[in-house]
Amino acid sequence: MGKKAYSQRRLISTSAVYLSIFLVFLALSAAVLITGLNRGIPVVTQPEAERPVSYPTDTPGLATDAREPVPALQERPGHRGTLVFILDDAGHNTWQLEPFLSLPFPVSIAVLPRLSHTRTAAAMTLAAGKELMLHQPMEAIGGLDPGPGAVYLAMEDHEIRLTIRENLAQLPGVVGINNHMGSKATADERIMTIVLDEARRAGVYFVDSLSIAESVVHSMALSMNLRTWERTVFLDNTPDRTSIMKYVSEGTKIAEKRGYAIMIGHVWSAELAQTLSDLYPQLVEQGFSLSTISRIMMDGDDDEDFGN
Repeated sequence: MGKKAYSQRRLISTSAVYLSIFLVFLALSAAVLITGLNRGIPVVTQPEAERPVSYPTDTPGLATDAREPVPALQERPGHRGTLVFILDDAGHNTWQLEPFLSLPFPVSIAVLPRLSHTRTAAAMTLAAGKELMLHQPMEAIGGLDPGPGAVYLAMEDHEIRLTIRENLAQLPGVVGINNHMGSKATADERIMTIVLDEARRAGVYFVDSLSIAESVVHSMALSMNLRTWERTVFLDNTPDRTSIMKYVSEGTKIAEKRGYAIMIGHVWSAELAQTLSDLYPQLVEQGFSLSTISRIMMDGDDDEDFGN
């Protein structure tokens, strides 16, 4: 009995030791856990996500808010005038016309009637978003042939009207007329009264190409209470790049004084399209806008400075 009692006491003592160790370990673990929670530190840690960098509000060149607008570029100079470019003699082919349809600004294309490519040139012009005009052939001094669909002094009134109407009908979407040649016809009051009346009936404007100083278009238009327009500068009387740039410069000077300038060139002019394309950014930077007659008429119906 003494030996058995001794073994039991030893077992109890050993168990007590292990129990004490376990309880101490448990207490230490609980203490660590409680301490960690109180300090806000998770027991199992993971890599902290990268935080966005914030710049101080006075850091030069940096926006403090993504919604803050980017500062505007330096404003261009004030408006100095409006430039209108009309390109005559379209309708003979398409390859001469194509470079002008690619210009990155408004232009007007004046198409000759009754030619092999008249309708095609008109359709291409409208498809490119350019303004379409009838380049109306008219009798010239010296017997020069103005081409098919021309108006002659020997015509009766009804013949003139029928000719103009048939020519306009070949160009759906046409908004204006200017004369091809016409140094003799535009100096005749009867002829121009009929032509201007047909333009008014059709709802299109008329631009006098001023092929002769004795033109009566302006005086006839005044008597009819009709607004018309006049060519300011020919761009390619000498069709080289240097001369074209000089003519454009002359047009800008007139536009500054008058408010606008109408400059006429021709689709057959080999260097004209590229020269105008090269000049375009410079003209805009100088404060000139590029437009068409119909846009000017819509924007300035009450402006006496526009038109005759």
